[in-house]
Amino acid sequence: MASLIRRLPRPLPRPGPAPAKRTPNRPENLDLDSTSASANPTRRAGKASFSTLPPEIHILISKQLIYPDALSLKHTNRYFYNLVDTGVRLKIAWLVERRQLHLECPNDRRCDLGSDLRFCRGSVRLLMQRRREHIECESRPGLGCLINGTAVCPQARRLNTRLKRWLRVRLSIEVWGLLLAIVPLLLGWVLICYTPFLTGLVPGLG
Repeated sequence: MASLIRRLPRPLPRPGPAPAKRTPNRPENLDLDSTSASANPTRRAGKASFSTLPPEIHILISKQLIYPDALSLKHTNRYFYNLVDTGVRLKIAWLVERRQLHLECPNDRRCDLGSDLRFCRGSVRLLMQRRREHIECESRPGLGCLINGTAVCPQARRLNTRLKRWLRVRLSIEVWGLLLAIVPLLLGWVLICYTPFLTGLVPGLG
């Protein structure tokens, strides 16, 4: 019996699941998103813009701006409102620069430099509006673009900008001429209307 058992073939082992192959020097739980994020820092940290720069860079940039540009940046949000300085020195530097470029300056003697609200009243507000609309650009030969700092201003050469500039000059000249023409007419009309009345009051005037 024992010899018969020895002669019987032994059953073959059943095939089990194949062991998982491990790749050397590679972690098992690898996150593809983290890999792509580390390879692309822009995707991980977000797209860089002017607002994401450090405050030190913002301060350096704001110090290079003239008063109108610094005022626009200051009123962008609360962060820049507390960061950008638009004090007396910047206002005076802007007025001196306009005088050196032979541009129109505020003619009001009550030009208050204490605050932006009081400073931007009257003619200063109109000057800033003309600058923003490129009306002062290329107003004389060699001036160029006052906003972009280029020798040629494409915005100033457009038809609507030239039309606004022409209307401002023409209206200013025609308004003064109209006033000068109206004053003698008003005086003549007053004399004609009140001459009979004065003749009756003052005997011997007629």
